[in-house]
Amino acid sequence: MKDLNIEKLNKELQDRTPEQIISWALSIAKNPIVTTNFRPYEVAILHACVNVDANLKVIWCDTGYNTPQTYAHANELIDTLNLNIHLYVPKQTSAHRDVTIGIPQIDDPLHILFTEQVKLEPFNRAMKEHKPDVWFTNLRKGQTAFRNSIGVVSLSKNGILKVSPFYHWTDEQLDSYLKVNELPNEFTYFDPTKVLENRECGLHS
Repeated sequence: MKDLNIEKLNKELQDRTPEQIISWALSIAKNPIVTTNFRPYEVAILHACVNVDANLKVIWCDTGYNTPQTYAHANELIDTLNLNIHLYVPKQTSAHRDVTIGIPQIDDPLHILFTEQVKLEPFNRAMKEHKPDVWFTNLRKGQTAFRNSIGVVSLSKNGILKVSPFYHWTDEQLDSYLKVNELPNEFTYFDPTKVLENRECGLHS
């Protein structure tokens, strides 16, 4: 994937539909995955991906700190979309962590350890086990400064081709997509590693 001309591809793909982008990426992939945390609008990428490839591996790294609403939403989507889910969780239980470091504030040095335990380690374990060459994500322009700089396709630091089929879509466009396809959404979501909506958690930057 390192030989791909990313700049040229982004120009070619910017006007294609999510389904067309997904089909193109799957045509060059040997071991594709889609990652999810079941945050708001994640249903769009999951629905679009499984519509093209029903058996696509779905990697869910559950921090253990999701809201009851998010877990209910996840269960609903796993069932209704028949997701090929692969669940990864931290090696430490939330109960153990709560009595040792809790959920540190962003400016607390322990926040780095917390993020490593609940998000980075499970994610890196998943990537090591599945060894994907194409990684579908729901990154979108306007979410963070870093995400504004990438495009529909980009290369991860490990050389994996990241594909964001809805990169140029607005919330309003996604709302219409969900309505047309009669898909549920859930906004009661909490990411303890980000806290701030426009802050990167470490997986993509």
